[in-house]
Amino acid sequence: MTATVRRRAVTVLLTAATAAATLQAPALAAPAAGAPGLADCSTTAPVTCHFDVAPGTYDVTVELGGEDAASTRLTAETRRTVLAETATEAGQRLRRAFTVDVRTPEGEPLGPDGNPGLDVHVGGSAPALAGIRVTPARHTRQILLAGDSTVCDQPGEPYSGWGQQLPQYLGRGVSVANYGDSGESTVTYLENPGLFPAVRTRIGKGDLVLIQLAHNDKQTDGPTYRANLEALVDGVRARGGKPVLVTPVVRRWFNADGTLDNDTALLVNGLGVNHPEVVRSVAADHGVPLIDLTARTKQLVESLGVEDSKALYLYDEKRDNTHTSTHGATVYAGLVRDGLRAQHLLPEGFLR
Repeated sequence: MTATVRRRAVTVLLTAATAAATLQAPALAAPAAGAPGLADCSTTAPVTCHFDVAPGTYDVTVELGGEDAASTRLTAETRRTVLAETATEAGQRLRRAFTVDVRTPEGEPLGPDGNPGLDVHVGGSAPALAGIRVTPARHTRQILLAGDSTVCDQPGEPYSGWGQQLPQYLGRGVSVANYGDSGESTVTYLENPGLFPAVRTRIGKGDLVLIQLAHNDKQTDGPTYRANLEALVDGVRARGGKPVLVTPVVRRWFNADGTLDNDTALLVNGLGVNHPEVVRSVAADHGVPLIDLTARTKQLVESLGVEDSKALYLYDEKRDNTHTSTHGATVYAGLVRDGLRAQHLLPEGFLR
C-alpha cells in the first residue's frame, strides 16, 4: 500500500457472503505517525495483520463492525484467542482492547521460533475489522503460566490448552506469557533451562505465576513431587512474583456409574501419588493461592455425562480423553478466570 493509504484509517471488512476483505470508508482517526495499523493487514481472506515489532508487550486496540451485521473473533501469535466471537449490528462500531506478549519462541518454549513480530488473525462467522492499532504497553500486569500440554499454546488444530484461551477473559493491561510445554513433569520443568529458569528471568514484582504440572509426573514419587512444587513456589517468590498453584484438569475416564475414575481421571499415578491432594497440601502449608481445577473440571465433566463431555476433549477427533478441544480449553480457561476473580488475584476491571 502507498504511504497515503497508510496514513488513512481505512476499514478492512470481511463478510460471510463474499469471504473476502474489501476497503471501506474511514472508521478511526488517523493513527500517530509510525503507529502500525490497517496498512499492515492483508486484504484477502483470511485477514492477518502483521506488525514488525521487537519482542515485548503490546497493547492492541481494534474497532469491529461494518455496514452489515458481523461476528468477529481474534487470535494472536500461536492461536491464542485474544477476543472471543463478538457480534456487531449493521452499521455498529465496537472498540475493544487487549494486551499481547510477543516473544521467541512465540508458542511452546521448546518449540519452533515462529514468525518474528506480532501477528493478529481475524476470524469468526462473519468477521469485520474496521481498525487496528498497536502500541508498546506500559504498566502491564503479567500472568506467566508454567504447565504441560493441557495448558500450552498448542501449535495446531484440533488441540488447544486452557492457557491458549485465557487471554480472551482478560482486558487491556494484563498479558499472558504461556510457558506451558507438552510432555513436561515437575522434574523436567525445573531442570530444562528453557522452562522454569526462563520463566524466572521474566518474573517481575507482583506478577502472577500459575503452576499446573501433574499429568506427566507418572513416575514421580510423593516426596519428590512435593519438593518440586515447593521449589517452584520458592523460585517465584524469590523473584518477587506471586505463585498460584493450579490442580490439574481431569481426564475423561468414567466408571460404570457415571462418576470419574478415581485413579486415571483424577490424576493418581502408579506409585499411588494423588497429585491434586499434594498440590492442595503444598498450597495450604505455604500460604499459596489455589485454583482447584481438578474439583471444578470433575464437577463439570460428571454433570455433562459420558456423551456430552466428549466435546470438551478430543474424543471424537482423536479418541483422546486427556487433551482438550478449543471448546473445552475455552470452558476450562473460564474456570481459571473464575478462580482469579474469586480470590481477588486481579482487579475486577481486568477481567472479562
